[in-house]
Parts: sequence; structure tokens; C-alpha cells
Amino acid sequence: MSIKIKICSTLFLFGTILFYSCKKEELPVPKHDPGNVITSTVNMNIDYRYQIFYDLETNTAVSQNLKTTWDLGFETSESGYRVILNSAKAMYVYNTNSTDFNSVTDTSGLSAGKKMESPAGNMDSTAIGDWQTASNVYIIDRGYNETGVHQGFRKIIFQSVDGQKYSVHFAQLSGIGDTTLEIYKNSTYNFTFLSFSTNATVIIEPPKADWDIVFTQYLEAIPSPYLVVGALLNRYNTSAKMDSMTAFHNITYELAELQVLSSNINSIGYGWKEYNFSNSSYIVFPQMCYIIKDSKGIYYKLHFIDFYNISGNKGNPKWEYQKL
Repeated sequence: MSIKIKICSTLFLFGTILFYSCKKEELPVPKHDPGNVITSTVNMNIDYRYQIFYDLETNTAVSQNLKTTWDLGFETSESGYRVILNSAKAMYVYNTNSTDFNSVTDTSGLSAGKKMESPAGNMDSTAIGDWQTASNVYIIDRGYNETGVHQGFRKIIFQSVDGQKYSVHFAQLSGIGDTTLEIYKNSTYNFTFLSFSTNATVIIEPPKADWDIVFTQYLEAIPSPYLVVGALLNRYNTSAKMDSMTAFHNITYELAELQVLSSNINSIGYGWKEYNFSNSSYIVFPQMCYIIKDSKGIYYKLHFIDFYNISGNKGNPKWEYQKL
């Protein structure tokens, strides 16, 4: 009996050793390796005439355009129907509630009934709204160029939309330039853009996966509509949050993961600077840090450190940022 017990005990011990020797060791979670701190700047010009699209991953200004190059942006998803105004020109829209295109010849009602674009970029709260319910005539106030010259008015009917294209009918209020145009969708981009200066579509934004923020003027309600200069987020799966309590160098990947970020396009906005009337210049608040998550799921931290170039010209946002 004792021999059998000894043999069983030996076999049990051997099996136990074999089991644990074959069990895989747990792999440690690799430490998240942050990138280098990068300093970047863009030149919007002293009159803020340029819109500049920036990609954080490649530290590149992907494209830029004059803010006057476009008027309307048409949503490009298959089910998309929404249309946005170019807020950089301080544009407005007025729904006349008339379906008679030829009868609309002046700006009557515009002053009291005009709407601006949503500063947060909520696509369910666009200034034009859901135009599909009626073929109404809308008056478009085209806003101003960089020197303050008004760009005139257009009247437009959004006639139809399907999975591939829009059909629109527009003209000057006098009827000059009467145009019917098909505007095609391309889901590689957030929007297809229309210029009333050329009565044609134009490419403005880079492909939606190729950029993160755009430096531009836009209308903010503070509380009345006011044209500000700031950084807006890409609408495509990009989000951010401001943190003024944590120093830039103390913001980590682990901290960023705990934050509830916002997809409002003005989550960075204009508030990182303020105009000082006593010395007629802008001051920048580097303690206002921004945690950004791009469309690829990559986290960054960013803060602004200047708004002037070495020659003292405004319109040159300068910032530090780091991939977390």
C-alpha cells in the first residue's frame, strides 16, 4: 500500500510540475510610448484670408484656400442632405417660405429672419435646416471677403437629393446668372463645396481621413454673432476637450483615456487667446491645454503659445503638441 501511495504522489507531483512548466507566462502590458513634443505654426495672413487644414500625425498643413473660395458645403454621405454655410465669411440664410423662385427679388425679411451656422457644427441644427419638406426659396447672404467687401446675395431652391447627387437652382436676386446645377457626392470628403463666384463645385477640404483641425475664421455667438479666429475640428470621428487644470507636461495617455471628449467642432475654438484693449494686441493662454483624439483613435495633447510671428504680425497661431 505504501508503495502505491508513493507512486501516486510522485505522479501527481510530476504532473503538477509539468502543468505549470507548460503554462504560458502572462505578458506584461507594454508601456505607452509618447512621441516628441513638436512646435508648429501656420500663417493665416494678417487679415485671416486663409483657411488651413492641418494633420497632427504627419505635422503637415495638408492644404489651404482663400476663405472666399466657397459658399455652401453639401453633405456627402449616401443618406446625407444637409447643407452648411461658409461661416468664415459671416454668411447668413433666410427661408422666404415662398416656392415662387421668380417672385423673390429683394432681401425683404432677411434682417429679422436670417440664421447663422451652428458654431458647434451640429448637423441637426444647420442654418438651412431640413429643406426637403418644401421647395422653398432661400436667400443666401454671402458675407464679406477679407477686406470687408460684401459679396452679395443669391436666391436658391434645393430641388432634390439622392444617394449620388443634389440638384439646386439659384441666381442673383435680379435673376441674373440663373443656374440649375447637379452637385455630386464623394464620401471620401465631408462635403462637396459650391462657389457662387464660379457657379461650380470646388474642392476645399482634403479627404476626411487626412486632416484633424482647420485654422479659420468663423461666426461664434458671444452672445451676438461675432467673427472670431480659431481652430475647428474635423467632423469625421475627431473629438477634443480643454483641460486648464493639468499642466501640459503632466497630461498622459492614461489621463486622456479617462476624459469624455466632445465632437463639437469648436471644442478648441478661439478661447485660447484674448484681445487686450490696453495694448491693442492678443494674449495667449498656454495653460489651456487640449486633449484631441483623431479619426484613427490616436490621442494628442496641444496648447497654444503665440499668435504672432517673429515680425510681430498676427494671424500666425503657434502651438506645441505631442502624441500620447
